[in-house]
Amino acid sequence: MPETRRTTPKAERTRAAILDAGEQLFAEKGFAATRLEDVAERVGIRRASIVYYFRDKQALYDAVLGHVLGGLYDVIAPALTCSAPLAERIDLAVSAWVDFVGHRPTFARLLLREIAGASGDGPAMLRHIGPFVEVARQVQQESRADPTALRSPVDPAHLAATIAGATVFFVSAIPTLFPALDFDPLAKEQLDAHRAEVLRITHRLLGTNGDGPASERSSS
Repeated sequence: MPETRRTTPKAERTRAAILDAGEQLFAEKGFAATRLEDVAERVGIRRASIVYYFRDKQALYDAVLGHVLGGLYDVIAPALTCSAPLAERIDLAVSAWVDFVGHRPTFARLLLREIAGASGDGPAMLRHIGPFVEVARQVQQESRADPTALRSPVDPAHLAATIAGATVFFVSAIPTLFPALDFDPLAKEQLDAHRAEVLRITHRLLGTNGDGPASERSSS
């Protein structure tokens, strides 16, 4: 019988603090440059305490990715699987995506670093995207079964790349590439404007009019 460790409120808080510090540092410095000692220092604990929860840096990195992507799935999946018409559900999912990335900018940097192969052990993020693929497959099957659901057929991969790329670039790249603009993409008014633009692009690609709740919120 495998050994089990008692989980106490203090242990849960410590584990959460380690995950948070790891997320921040992996986003700031990348996998290779981040040491467990750096994580321990940010949390205010010893390195040995981290190894108690995560056997090594790779295990911590995988846990961080799972934690972040789990949070994203928790907002995207309900939007895409609710009872609203398909076009409206896509609007809700796009809005949820923009809000998630805008309120958790570490995700954009983690995604860029992961795509660049910074984990040191292959595409670690691929181990966590299965649920997203399944939801996307269901939406694709639904759109094919009902040709009237969306007026303009578009490859889901192209739509996802356009939406994801726009927001990741908006959050992570604009302040770095154009520092003279003194532009804060995380400011509410900027994030609201970006959400409205991404929804407008989505409507153009799908041939929808965008009169659902998500669009109304973006224009309010």
